[in-house]
Amino acid sequence: MASKIVLITGANTGIGFQIVRALCSSERAYDILVGGRSLSKAQDAINSIKEEFPSSSSKLFPIQVDIEQDHSIQHAFNEVQSKFGRLDALVNNAGAQFDQKYLAGQLNQREMWNLSWNVNTTGTQIITSTFIPLLLQSSDPRLLFITSGTSTLAGHENLALPVNRSPAKGWPKAGFSIPAYRSAKCGLNMLMREWHRTLKEDGFKVFSISPGFLATGLGGNPEASKKMGAGDPAIAGPFIRSVLEGQRDEDAGKVLTKDGVQPW
Repeated sequence: MASKIVLITGANTGIGFQIVRALCSSERAYDILVGGRSLSKAQDAINSIKEEFPSSSSKLFPIQVDIEQDHSIQHAFNEVQSKFGRLDALVNNAGAQFDQKYLAGQLNQREMWNLSWNVNTTGTQIITSTFIPLLLQSSDPRLLFITSGTSTLAGHENLALPVNRSPAKGWPKAGFSIPAYRSAKCGLNMLMREWHRTLKEDGFKVFSISPGFLATGLGGNPEASKKMGAGDPAIAGPFIRSVLEGQRDEDAGKVLTKDGVQPW
């Protein structure tokens, strides 16, 4: 059986890195395209994983792709088309949270909102539409979007999450708040639904993945996230691998959590 070809964006760190690790620990063989904005960082991640899984039947390939840059996306497409001729799964993992940079005075408000949507939603849309022709060459095409537990409208009043608690009266407001990030991820969920609708008759399996509150570098401070109750990013890898390997196919077109379906 031919190896499945999987491209993971933002794969040199965080959840993307954990997905690569999980695939390398699978009994199945994969050709894993480790996407990163820096080719050297992608290669460093590969070296680390090869050292950890020296007997893995999967093969790792670094690929430079910056989803903020159209020419970078097109160059990555040309490279995958030339080397492989098809793609079996695209995992849209690359994302970023800029709200804290605005609060720290590093970005103005418009810059912060535009960057949030450009990286988390617009860039994801462009790389997805670019790679559809290669995914159409697969007998089992899969399209995954890594979203957030803060993106659910139904869960907006869950006060167990600090971002849902109302701050004290007065202005300016103090406290943890990420409106741009969670709005962009909410938009990403609708983007997933649109791709699910568009590609349904082509046999695609399309999902959003909500991995939970994990201590990644997304907000810039993993240690601070841990103090707020964030979990180990490693738990995301096996979960997302299970989706790639068909264990959640009955929930295609939905936002998946490790234990079920995230409400809208």
